[in-house]
Amino acid sequence: MTTHDNTTDDPTTRDRGDSAPAAADKPTAAETTQPMMPVSDEEAEQATTDEPLFADDNRSRLRSRWDELQAAFVDDPKQCVEKADSLVAEVVDQLTSSFSDARSRLEAQWARGEDASTEELRVALKRYREFFQRLLSV
Repeated sequence: MTTHDNTTDDPTTRDRGDSAPAAADKPTAAETTQPMMPVSDEEAEQATTDEPLFADDNRSRLRSRWDELQAAFVDDPKQCVEKADSLVAEVVDQLTSSFSDARSRLEAQWARGEDASTEELRVALKRYREFFQRLLSV
């Protein structure tokens, strides 16, 4: 078993086993200066909460519309592709609107002289990161 196999999610706490020298218990400079961010695509995917981008009812409605337009391809391929373009544009608009609304709420707070809490900003950044990772994985 290697040291890598014993690594926990926290790089500052490692189970090195009994055979590691005592000096190995001290973190290296690289371990203490590296940001606590995912470093690989796999780790980045695991870092997301898998929170859905759409509410269940909206997601079901959108899937149903996709199934209907796809089933109509044989009868009218051109119209099917036009409807697909329209549906995809609608989904992108909904996503854009959702993030725009969140940004507007933060900006409204700042305009009133209220600072957004660190927690609110952390949640906003987390949502952006998760969305960004999903876009890159498409």
